[in-house]
Amino acid sequence: MGTYTTAELSVDVTGEKRELLTLLQDQRNLLKIAARNLTDEQARRQTTVSTLTIGALIKHLANGEENAAKVITERDENAEFDMSRAATEYELIEGETLAGWLEAYDRNAARLDRVIADAESLDELIPQPTAPWTPEREWSTIRTMILHLLRETSHHCGHADIIREALDGQTTMGAISEGQDWADAEWMQN
Repeated sequence: MGTYTTAELSVDVTGEKRELLTLLQDQRNLLKIAARNLTDEQARRQTTVSTLTIGALIKHLANGEENAAKVITERDENAEFDMSRAATEYELIEGETLAGWLEAYDRNAARLDRVIADAESLDELIPQPTAPWTPEREWSTIRTMILHLLRETSHHCGHADIIREALDGQTTMGAISEGQDWADAEWMQN
């Protein structure tokens, strides 16, 4: 299984950018731990009353990272959320694989990290696409966009952990601690 290590950033940044991107990368890594060693069939399996699956969560967050980079770089004051994307946003459709979406997630995360590293300031205001749930144009700072993505990723890490535990009993903490001396302590077994 391997041990869990702290976040490894794909960019060299300092200060607040480093702190925010380190936290975001840490959450990305936790999500990927929940998917570790799953087959495509397992990644598609619904294990709770929700329709969420681990594969779909990774796909959703990979798309979110890609979209955030696009919104920051294009700064389109007329952008609208593409509702046709929503139809398959939360499912691995025929021909899609967990490995493919994990690669896309890493690629999109690295691109977003580069966009953030290159930004002059986290205070830059970025026009957000309108959507049925936000019909009026809103402007967010890059900082707020990072914080939103951090919240979204953390939220879905919780989903992924529950889905994985229901799938095969594995928890993220169990995967992180596997092989560690302290993991065998009685207090860890409860």
